[in-house]
Amino acid sequence: MTKIFYFIITICSIQFLSAQNQTTTIEMSSANWDLPKGAKFEKFDNRKTLILPRSRATVKNLQFKNGTIEVDIYANSKRSFAGITFRKQNNTMEEVYMRMHKANQADAIQYTPIFNNESNWQLYREYQANVSFKNIGWNTLKIDVNNQIADVYVNGNKVLTIDNLRTEQTNGGIGLFALFTNRFSNFRVTHKKPISKEITTKENIIDPTIISQWNITQAKPYTSEDLSFKSFVNYNYSTVKTESSGLLPISKYVKKSTSGNFEQNKEDYIVASKTIHSKKEETKLFSFDYSDKIIVYLNGQKLFKGNNAFRTKGVQYMGHTGTFANQLYLPLKKGKNTIHCVVIDKANGWGLMGKLE
Repeated sequence: MTKIFYFIITICSIQFLSAQNQTTTIEMSSANWDLPKGAKFEKFDNRKTLILPRSRATVKNLQFKNGTIEVDIYANSKRSFAGITFRKQNNTMEEVYMRMHKANQADAIQYTPIFNNESNWQLYREYQANVSFKNIGWNTLKIDVNNQIADVYVNGNKVLTIDNLRTEQTNGGIGLFALFTNRFSNFRVTHKKPISKEITTKENIIDPTIISQWNITQAKPYTSEDLSFKSFVNYNYSTVKTESSGLLPISKYVKKSTSGNFEQNKEDYIVASKTIHSKKEETKLFSFDYSDKIIVYLNGQKLFKGNNAFRTKGVQYMGHTGTFANQLYLPLKKGKNTIHCVVIDKANGWGLMGKLE
């Protein structure tokens, strides 16, 4: 009886592992996909294909944890974005996409977490790569997901490793993303068990001068005429934590009044505050970075106003954050001091980071 029991367990285990490593092709048909307006299926190049003009298409009734997602994307020299979304829950998900018009440039492929329907590529400059695409025929994008790590391949070559997927979601829906129209075919998924890996990342290095918590308000539509220190000092604030680098991805915690429309969004703002207690009158260096715009107050006095938005300093200006590029010397009084940062954003990454030295 014991031998029979173990034999049954062994057979079940083999079947489970086989199912885990079996590749499934999701046919391009309305039975399998939830599509946005304007998307359509079409026979092309002896294939069933999906033409996706804008936004995202999601596979029906399929959840993904770990494994491999692959799709073929037809070559496109015009400005366009084409990629894969995974672990989608509501309007938060992971996303990797190719920019074939940017072939052989530093940002030809990009990763971004989508928080509350907002892209955040400006905040994660380290997760972009220079890639050479085929300019005729099909390019294959493949993502191999293992817990919080993802390896990205284009046409069989590894081009990027994402060592810390940012949404912290471990499960969710999968699908496709396009902007300015792309053609997709041969979407396939392989579910796998995760493999334990030890990777040393920048996230393990914590600078004690970094501000690791901010008190922030909810998002509000921005109009400069209505904004003053008196108007926001008494708002309700909640405490949120930054990433280990000091980055505060604001859209992770607040929902914009308009989102998901890139530069067609209206501007929103939040106020982020930090209290500093000083035993004496002194001057401290405040280093910071932000996206898109900022106004900095100390104890109600405006000290700085800046604009780091996409393309504000030229057509190729990306507006990346992450270097503590701005510096202010803060004249602190004895006792309680408060920094208020009004952070204004339209699209592509709403962020703040600061440290006191």
